[in-house]
Parts: sequence; structure tokens; C-alpha cells
Amino acid sequence: MARKVIETSLAPKPVGTYSQGVVAGNLLFSAGQIGINPQSGELVRGDFASEVRQVFHNLQAVLSASNMTLDNVVKFHVYMTDLNQFDTVNRIFSEYFESEPPARTAVQVAGLPKGANIEIECIASAE
Repeated sequence: MARKVIETSLAPKPVGTYSQGVVAGNLLFSAGQIGINPQSGELVRGDFASEVRQVFHNLQAVLSASNMTLDNVVKFHVYMTDLNQFDTVNRIFSEYFESEPPARTAVQVAGLPKGANIEIECIASAE
């Protein structure tokens, strides 16, 4: 099975040794995205919701570079530093998925790169 590395300037450059995403067959495996503004390279400032929306913007850029959209996502993995923000995450997810949302896992972690409060990765299918 051939694999294709995804790279787009519309999402933040990796902060380590990894790709923004990899397509294998009909599946896209995204790297975890945090709320970095790709133009400034800095974590967005403001409230938690702003950070989550930037994460979605970054994921959409990686999906688009793979000729996919959020409609292709079958699974999200959500990492948060504070599970008390779970209601905010649910509210923002409902803005993007009015019905039939993808599967999702959400866990609390001790810390994330660059002091982010949330990181989300996804698996998407071209079928």
C-alpha cells in the first residue's frame, strides 16, 4: 500500500519529527493539531473556544490538502488538559456536525505542546 505525506502551508508546520498527515489507501491519518495560527506560528490567545475553533481550522486545512472535508472524518481523538471543558468541546463539535457526528474519544492529559489546552487528531476515509 502506497502512502502519501500531506503538507500544507494552511496548517501549522510540525513542531517535531512528524507529518501533518499521511494518506494510506483511502484513509487519512492526521497529526494532532493544536490551536496554532499557521501565519504567526503562535498559539491563539483568548478563550478555550477560540483555541478549539483554530484546531478545527487546522484540521480542515489538512483534510483539504488530502481532497477531503470534515464529512470524511470517521474518528476524532481529543486530548484536553481539563475535562471540565468537555461541554465547550461538545458545543463546538455540534457547530460542525449537526447530525451523524464521527466517533470520538476524549481524554484528559497532563500537558500538551506549547502550553495548548486541547489537541485533536482525526482519521478520515475517502470512501
